Amino acid sequence: MERLGKEFLQLNKEEAESVSRLNIQPTRVGFQCSFYEDFALRGIRVDTVQPGFVSCTLKVPPRLTDKSGNLAKGAVANLVDEVGAAVVHVEGLPMNVSVDMSIAFLGTAKLNTGLPAV
Repeated sequence: MERLGKEFLQLNKEEAESVSRLNIQPTRVGFQCSFYEDFALRGIRVDTVQPGFVSCTLKVPPRLTDKSGNLAKGAVANLVDEVGAAVVHVEGLPMNVSVDMSIAFLGTAKLNTGLPAV
């Protein structure tokens, strides 16, 4: 099982070359988005904001898809985490909260299709 996992994560030559061309600059905490946040959230559109509620949409970009062209499950979990944190965040107050997330994967979102992230 471990061998299969390692094989699945192995990059081919083209993927390895793409990764080697990435130019990741250090960020200043609190002033800039991290590479991680930018990678995950770039392209998300905030549609509605109300106390305790944020509604967003996202057109599935290639960087967040799995090898089948579907929105990767890890990307879904990350989007839920990032957008969920925005819902509970209050400017000027510390983020001393625990959140329990439950995600049910009932369908797939394909590359370049719209995805409501409510």
